Order: sequence, then structure tokens, then C-alpha cells
Amino acid sequence: MNFDILIRGGEIVDPGAGQHGRLDVGIAGGKIAAVAKNLPTEGHRRVVDASGQIVTPGLIDLHTHIYWGVTYWGVEADPIAARTGVTTWLDVGSSGAYSFPGFRRWIAEPARSRVYALLNASYVGLVGPTFEFSNLDYMDVPLAARTIEENRDLILGIKARIDRNTTRGTGIAGLERSRELADRVGLPVMVHIGAAPPGLEEIIGLMRPGDILTHCNTGNDNKVIDAERQVLPYVKQLWDRGMIMDIGHGTGSFSFDTAEAMLSHGLPPDVISSDIHQMSIQGPMFDLPNTMAKFLAIGMSLSDTIERATSRPARAMAKPELGTLKVGAEADVAVFTLREGNFTFHDVRMEPRRGKVQLDNTLTIVRGEVLERSEERPLHHWAGIPTHQHGQPPRP
Repeated sequence: MNFDILIRGGEIVDPGAGQHGRLDVGIAGGKIAAVAKNLPTEGHRRVVDASGQIVTPGLIDLHTHIYWGVTYWGVEADPIAARTGVTTWLDVGSSGAYSFPGFRRWIAEPARSRVYALLNASYVGLVGPTFEFSNLDYMDVPLAARTIEENRDLILGIKARIDRNTTRGTGIAGLERSRELADRVGLPVMVHIGAAPPGLEEIIGLMRPGDILTHCNTGNDNKVIDAERQVLPYVKQLWDRGMIMDIGHGTGSFSFDTAEAMLSHGLPPDVISSDIHQMSIQGPMFDLPNTMAKFLAIGMSLSDTIERATSRPARAMAKPELGTLKVGAEADVAVFTLREGNFTFHDVRMEPRRGKVQLDNTLTIVRGEVLERSEERPLHHWAGIPTHQHGQPPRP
């Protein structure tokens, strides 16, 4: 069989399909056509020598902000995808009902990488940095429901940021309306946590199995561990019932202390995501592979780390055709070198941890086509990072 692309000689790491080892990958017609040892090398349109590298399903970033030019937060998807191995983006709440048509027309449809969205329960979305739930008049449930019904191919759920700044005195009412919306359209809600109020127990009380708790490794006052570094019982109870725990690193939402406490009890996150935006891309998050390397540094295995950025987010999005290299799957593929050395990684409070491995992307393939690298737009003039993060070192 002749392939559009043959990737040969790489080490396959595909936890979702249980495929590991020195295998070649043949791609044809935008699908994975073959995964086997020593596939013939002649007659193909392109042959990629991946010797000494790892080959994974394309990364799926479950928490991103890619509504460039319309929101405070947005970065451009394709230039970053091409250098990071992210082939699927879930934009979470950048667009509300009134701005979603622009997201569809100007972001999702032109993108070469895959783009999906969670609709912000507030119709103003994230045009500004926060406060979208501070006026409950912005939370028009019928308007949001109609927007979802007309765009179910792209909208996979609801986003609700529930913290002190976003709610600004409206308390838990924004999440109550988000719950009403999610139940009305039969989709999950992703809930952002951080600084109280509202308190975490009140937030968890409105979540259901299949919902996503993002920023689950936060070190802020709504963190999911108690003073004894145990996961709070009411969090653990819903987690056991199917709530999804997502990292959402960002600029202010990832604590090594919380992550290590959870890992020490055998409770790794379900999903590793970046919360990439105009600020976090400056560090210490930088990109999804760098976020994954932090989990390697604190003891998670390579296979488990890859799984939490491929097949697990695919399941959370109800997109089982993604996040795997099994024959017949969508041909979204990433190739990485495992760069060995002595690296220092930082959390959002600039607490350091030492690591021995970094993930460097060398090739990104989406729908069976190589995503060529391109120049990224300059950051917006308002994209400043917190003072305590100034002067940080570049990506390890």
C-alpha cells in the first residue's frame, strides 16, 4: 500500500490504543492506514524518519483561549499548533452567544488545526479580562441554548468561571444559571475555580458526573486539598462518580504543591491542559509540552502523561476518533524529541522543580497533512504578566 506519509523508525506512545514500541505509521486519505513494524519505504508521497524520537497522537488541549483579536486572552491556534504538536484545541468560554458567530467564521472555519469550543454562559464572553458573571442580565439562558442548538458541531459544552473577580458579588447565581443551561442542552459544564467566594463546596454541589473541574491543581483558597494534603471528601466523591479533573495551568492556576499532594495519594489529574493565552504563553506555562514535562519532573510516567493530553481529553470531549493512532482514526500525529538534561520548571508562584526531560516538537500532522511552521503575531500591548513572574527564565 502506498501512503501519503510514512513515519518510520519512531517509538510509538499511544496509550489510548495500547500501542507502544518501535512501529511505523502509514497515513492515507487523512486517516491512520497502518501501524506495524518495518513497513515498506518505497512509493510513498513523503517519508519521515522519526528515529530516536517518540510518535504520539496529536495532542488535545482541553483548556485554551484562541479567539485572537476579539478577546483579552486570545492567541492564534495554527502557528502554536505547528510548533507544539497540539492538533485539537478546545476554546473554553472565549465566546458568548453574541460573539460566537465571529468565532465560528474567523477562528474555527479557517483553522487548519481542529477547533471546538465551550460557550461562555455569559453572552459577553471574555472580551475583557473578567467580570462576565457580575451582571446576571448577561446570562440569557434561552439565547445561549439557541446558539448551542445551531452550532452543535463546534460547541461541546458550557464554560463558567466561578471566582471572586468573575462573580463580583453575584455569588453562586452564575453557576446556577450555567447548570440550568447545561441541563437544558444536555452538555457538560467546565467550571473554573480559584479565589473564593463562592466557596468550593458550594461550587461542587452544582456539578455533575461528566462535568469538568478546571484548575484542579490550583494553590488558591478554593484548592481541592485540605491542610493534611488530602483531597477534600466532597471533591473525591464526585470525582469517583465521573467528574473530570483538569489542570488548566494558565498564569495563576497551577501549584506544584497541590499536584504533588494529589500524586502522593495516587490521584493524578484526568487531563493535562495548558490554559494557553496572551499571558501564560510568556511563561512559566509556555506551552502544553512544557506543562507535560512538569508532570514528568514530579514523577508521572511518560505514557500516563501522554494519555492525559491525548485519549483522555478526547473522551472528555466525546470525540473518541481523536487522541489515538489506531488504524482508521483521524490522522492527527505529533513527533517529539525527548531532550535530556538538567531543567528547572516553575509553577505560577515561581516555585521551582528540577526535571531531566523536556518535550520538543519536531512535526505536527493534522488530518493527514503536515502543519508547516509560521510566524506568530506579536502579543497585544495589554498582555502583561504578574510582577512576581517578571524576569523569569525562558522555556527550559
